Amino acid sequence: MKKRIAILGSTGSIGTQTLEVIAAHPDHFEVETLTAHHNVELLAHQAIRFQPNAVVIGNKEYYDRLKEALAQYPVKVYAGYDAIAQVTALPSVDIVVAAMVGFSGLAPVVKAIEAGKHIALANKETLVVAGELVTQLAMKHQVALLPVDSEHSAIFQCLQGEQYNSIEKIILTASGGPFRTKTSKELAHATKDEALQHPSWNMGAKITIDSATLMNKGLEVIEARWLFDIPAERIEVLIHPQSVIHSMVQFADGSVKAQMGVPDMKVPIQYALSYPYRLSSDFPRPDFAKYASLTFEKPDVQRFPALDLAYQALKTGGNMPCIMNAANETAVEAFLNGRTGFMDIPRWIEQAMQQIAFIANPTLEQLQETHRETVSSLKF
Repeated sequence: MKKRIAILGSTGSIGTQTLEVIAAHPDHFEVETLTAHHNVELLAHQAIRFQPNAVVIGNKEYYDRLKEALAQYPVKVYAGYDAIAQVTALPSVDIVVAAMVGFSGLAPVVKAIEAGKHIALANKETLVVAGELVTQLAMKHQVALLPVDSEHSAIFQCLQGEQYNSIEKIILTASGGPFRTKTSKELAHATKDEALQHPSWNMGAKITIDSATLMNKGLEVIEARWLFDIPAERIEVLIHPQSVIHSMVQFADGSVKAQMGVPDMKVPIQYALSYPYRLSSDFPRPDFAKYASLTFEKPDVQRFPALDLAYQALKTGGNMPCIMNAANETAVEAFLNGRTGFMDIPRWIEQAMQQIAFIANPTLEQLQETHRETVSSLKF
């Protein structure tokens, strides 16, 4: 039977690549629901091509335009973020691809889990902000959290068949971003255009800036803690500029498993959708003869303090990762809009972590309030 897919954030990088995977395997997948924030033209185009049961535009101002564009098609049209959360729970949905960017992706994922839907998780913030809450909810409703991030997919693949073996540590690899070799003085004058030039991956603006600061890797450390039930001190980050090894697992006997491949997000997307099976594909294959060497280096937290802040937030726990994430989202947006400097991003994060009230065991509502309070506290 075909798996019926709901894509939250279908017009973004992960969403569009997910639709490419679905289009390549029409016998295995079909689109049930598509959602977007404001890209009404692309959402309408996707709906016309894939004929989902329903589409949702998060920004209600675009509802009339979307409704008009799809007037002659049998596609239900909704608007607003409450509607996004509601369509994830439809009985016709088998798996939800959580590809919305930022904190806004949390509530729809929670709703989907409560409805018993398996989650192909590309939204890091879901586990960064509410890892304990979400993983407990997934266990309660017997829902699988299938990682879409290339690093977490790599770890997930390395762990297949290893359920009886003890993990010594997880090693997350990072390309190092566009500023890997830059000095602190050069970083102080880094521009938006420079920060958006990722050397290996083609991603959205926010994730690309996170990669440049290494916050993206910090978020992945927190995500890995909850996905694989591994404490922070057993999660290591290594810079691997060639981006061939996507991550590794070291076991108690000293053996290390690595998952390798070209930097192509469609590979982990397809694996999450087809799990536990591997479908054939025409994705590019790695040519190892082209790599004279594979190199690794430790991250420099003096030049890239955001990574260290993420470790601190994880070790503190409670709502601290939520504070860190909200401050990062807000500071990255300010940088992209020219209202703050590149090296100011971690400074804003650290300020928020010191000023916002700590809550040891927050509820979902308290996390939502923490996010709002943190965002409003930052004055650029």
